[in-house]
Amino acid sequence: MTSIVEQKLKTMGIVLPEPAVPAAAYVPYTISGRQVIISGQLPMKDGKPQGVGKVGGEVSVEQAQEIARLCGLNVLAHLKTACGGNLDRVRKCLRLGVFVHSTPEFTEQPKVANGVSEMMLQLFGEAGKHARAAVGVAQLPFGVAVEVEALFEIE
Repeated sequence: MTSIVEQKLKTMGIVLPEPAVPAAAYVPYTISGRQVIISGQLPMKDGKPQGVGKVGGEVSVEQAQEIARLCGLNVLAHLKTACGGNLDRVRKCLRLGVFVHSTPEFTEQPKVANGVSEMMLQLFGEAGKHARAAVGVAQLPFGVAVEVEALFEIE
């Protein structure tokens, strides 16, 4: 049976990617009690980094929001695995950490983070409201523009 969340994804025309393999010495998620902590996810598609560049330079805010959404899809792919294949086990998106590879003068990191934040609200409704950090960084792995980490409560 398809979960309610996956039905919403389908309605939005979104198919979750296969969970990405970690690029270094870490695990993609850990579970502690009812919390699932998802490691920082890059905008990977078909095993290749997408959205390379600096926001405020060669990457626009709008492009960066889409890149953040792609990171969010990779977060959800790992979350689905952590939930035994059933995203309806998610009770709350507790926190998102959004890292934006940006030029020194760029100050609109919160707008970039809205790309993934709004997606969580669309998918989980009230349970998608979360705490968040949106920070500018000098560099990210593979030169990508955005990385997203997450914390969820599950049943």
